[in-house]
Amino acid sequence: MGKLGQRMEDYLEAILVISKDNKVVRVTDVAKKLGVKKPSVVVALKKLKEQGLIIQERYGYIELTDEGKKVAEEIYKRHVTLLSFFTKVLGIPEEQAEQEACVMEHYLSQESLDKLESFVERLKKKCPGFFSD
Repeated sequence: MGKLGQRMEDYLEAILVISKDNKVVRVTDVAKKLGVKKPSVVVALKKLKEQGLIIQERYGYIELTDEGKKVAEEIYKRHVTLLSFFTKVLGIPEEQAEQEACVMEHYLSQESLDKLESFVERLKKKCPGFFSD
């Protein structure tokens, strides 16, 4: 995963998140989600396609390959864990927590992530109401 780089990971995660809400993922959707211009998305998608992480016919819908989905889900899991920790445990406002989770998800070691997930899961079991919205 580290070989991709932060921006490429952001693109994969965006495609995954968009696909959870929409039947199809388009270049326009990704550009809007990431706050970038469509030509930037096209360049990034070409790189992801070359790495076998997405499937996209010329000007067509974007789909994650099995490997792309696996990588994207790992990135998203990191994001959700950090966001939950920041908002629920540390009380950081949602918008700030979202921004910080986006940055940290790319640099957190697997060991640290595993420990953080374990900590959050133990808290959820001890204080389930604490984590409800």
